[in-house]
Amino acid sequence: MKNTFGNNLCVTLFGESHGNSIGAVLDGIAPGIPVDTQNIAKMLEMRKGLNAISTPRREPDKFEIVSGVFEGKTTGTPLCIIIKNEDTRSADYSLTKDLARPSHADYTANQKYHGFEDYRGGGHFSARITAPLVALGAIIKPALEQKGIFVGSHILKAAHLSDREFGDIKTDLDLLKTKEFAVLDDETGEKMIEQIKTAKSKGDSIGGVLETAVIGCPAGVGEPWFDSVESMLSHAIFSIPAVKGVEFGLGFKFGDSKGSIANDCFINQNGKIVTKTNNSGGINGGITNGMPIVFKTAFRPTPTIAKPQNTINIKTGENTIIEAKGRHDPFVVHRAKVVVDSVTSLVMADLLTTRYGTDWLGEK
Repeated sequence: MKNTFGNNLCVTLFGESHGNSIGAVLDGIAPGIPVDTQNIAKMLEMRKGLNAISTPRREPDKFEIVSGVFEGKTTGTPLCIIIKNEDTRSADYSLTKDLARPSHADYTANQKYHGFEDYRGGGHFSARITAPLVALGAIIKPALEQKGIFVGSHILKAAHLSDREFGDIKTDLDLLKTKEFAVLDDETGEKMIEQIKTAKSKGDSIGGVLETAVIGCPAGVGEPWFDSVESMLSHAIFSIPAVKGVEFGLGFKFGDSKGSIANDCFINQNGKIVTKTNNSGGINGGITNGMPIVFKTAFRPTPTIAKPQNTINIKTGENTIIEAKGRHDPFVVHRAKVVVDSVTSLVMADLLTTRYGTDWLGEK
């Protein structure tokens, strides 16, 4: 089992949804980076989402930094953050522990770990494990901002409802900092929330899409082929539970286009090389071209719904019916926003330290 990601800035995750604690270790981080515990708490709070459209499980997310920070700054040694699990109701899962929840990892985990896996709340496969990623992101994201690199996302789609796409990205990212529900158009956001509430009242769930942008990244970052910017970001983003699609720039719309329309022509604008359009999402040949990196992430509807569903008993192999127990989200995209921002920040920091050296992120 591999729970580590990154080349020079490496993240290792540990813990289970209903275990004692969850956490992460960040290795390769530069010394001297400020660690604002209030910002960590703020970003963890963002991950909880809105009460009316989120799981009733309300973890306090009390975190402890057990290594790698001294007098408010990183030391350069492995940074370890632990978050206690406190609001667990494991009994909710005991009656259905042998039933494979549709579209969850119950069956595949059973096959890989031979029945020794922790089934409660999805165990190690739970979205609960994204909390430590957000805690690390709360350290790395401000460090990138000190270098003039900004990361942010908005809810582009909730089922059939769509927010507008990014316009002036820096202005939009500043606007999103003021939003509890991360949309650029408030009227559309209100309709989305009502749609989520309707799905919840019917015991169902809906999916959606995030649009993410990275601005300020210089040209020349990334590697060709296997460690391309798209490869590294996709690898990490697909590790987030419920993600089922990632596309950069025009993405699948390239299949409907022509080269004469889709190509991004280079121009000299006030002494700076830019492209007239950004259909490629800021990346050519796997390497940043200096334009905003823009990509979309598709999230499936939450698999656990309050409706009877067909499944099998893993132990007996018999067909049966499962009715969900426990506390679950009718929509996860608004909570996933801060997770995607955090993971994107960690990946970009890894790519940048590969290009400029491991101390670069902490240099003034």
